[in-house]
Amino acid sequence: MRTRPTSRQLVRFAVIGAASAAAYLLLYLLLRTLVGAQVANVVALVTTQVANTATNRRLTFGLRGSKGALGHQLGGLAAFAFGLGLSAGALWLLHHLDPGAGRAAEVAVLVVAQGIATCVRFLTLHALMAEPATRREPDRAAA
Repeated sequence: MRTRPTSRQLVRFAVIGAASAAAYLLLYLLLRTLVGAQVANVVALVTTQVANTATNRRLTFGLRGSKGALGHQLGGLAAFAFGLGLSAGALWLLHHLDPGAGRAAEVAVLVVAQGIATCVRFLTLHALMAEPATRREPDRAAA
């Protein structure tokens, strides 16, 4: 059994997530002037999510070094795949229902999709990176 998320972890994850979301949306909008919505979405997500997982690994969960890093990145990749499927599906549905939808509508559906994906991402990363409850020190468990 893993420990429950601490308020510090949630705050750090939220700050890192907000920065990643801002970078993702800016990169998406920049790329969208050059390529289609789906390609812009994939490139923006891949670019920001690898950095997000590495940053959360270090700052949110306090992990350093390479031990377990590959497994953590693979777990992040699984969460990424969920987010990609959700955002790609949201874009597809938007353009299916409204073929003339503009950038503001695209960004709106991506914000909702990424909000849902962020919750799944936190739960996935916490399950992979948090220490088992039996190994935690008593003073750290209360933090």
